[in-house]
Amino acid sequence: MPHPAGRLMLLDSASLYFRAFHGVPDSVTAPDGTPVNAVRGFLDSIAFLVTTWGPSRLVACWDDDWRPAFRVEALPSYKAHRVAPDGGEDAPDLLLPQVDVIVDVLAALGIARVGAPGYEADDVMATLATRCTATSGDPVDVVTGDRDLFQLVDDAAGVRVLYCGKGVRKADAVTQTWLQGKYGVGTGQGYADMAVLRGDPSDGLPGVSGIGEKTAAELVTRYGTLEALVAAAHDDASGLSPGQRSKLLAAQDYLAAAPVVVQTARDVPLGDVDDALPAAPADLDRLGELVHRWGLQSSVERVLTALVHARG
Repeated sequence: MPHPAGRLMLLDSASLYFRAFHGVPDSVTAPDGTPVNAVRGFLDSIAFLVTTWGPSRLVACWDDDWRPAFRVEALPSYKAHRVAPDGGEDAPDLLLPQVDVIVDVLAALGIARVGAPGYEADDVMATLATRCTATSGDPVDVVTGDRDLFQLVDDAAGVRVLYCGKGVRKADAVTQTWLQGKYGVGTGQGYADMAVLRGDPSDGLPGVSGIGEKTAAELVTRYGTLEALVAAAHDDASGLSPGQRSKLLAAQDYLAAAPVVVQTARDVPLGDVDDALPAAPADLDRLGELVHRWGLQSSVERVLTALVHARG
């Protein structure tokens, strides 16, 4: 199928390598027996995504801080259940060393990898997407298995999410029409507001007690914004039922704090990013060393073939 010139693809890297780790057996190993299932799966995902969706620009976005202080300050429960005893993120022991290998391979390939101190990859993706649409006007694909990023969907700006909830090969292209059909909200911001109301236990967001996803979508659609809904809860004549008003008023503190957690930052201080698909590996010798050390030949070859194909 034809691909628009200049399309930017942003990878939610942690989402992809966690999924690769759990989706590829740890019997996939380097010559010395070290598991490289996450590395191989991550690289194969890149090869498939580039071949299938045909971007001309690509950035692997990184969690330099998986639990930023400004979000924890707003809502202390944010990701609290994922904190390991050492204060870091609770992640499988067999995965962590593989992340370092992924970093090395991306550098040798010449694929841009971007993070920012104090911010999550979500914020990096939101900032790069906003920057792209405001400057070049190129369309943007955000690749993730995290529904939080549905808030970036903007048909007019050409931003869609390739949602890998069922795997990279079964990604849904999420547009505003898709959101309307799936959730009953027709904008990315509407989805974010609904998510605040509904909550997300996986991120430590309790939501508003007694308000589920369907009711949350109906309220956001009726009142337009979360701010307007909160204002309506204080108004006897707003049309909210007594029960709904009571639930919203009881959750006032949460509703004031949660948007800071849910909303992505779109103004992360990032420098210039060379996001063009590499025409050739940035460091061929280093890439060869990594391929030999970790047994990555077939996966790296697939990535290189995909890059050549996408560059036309």
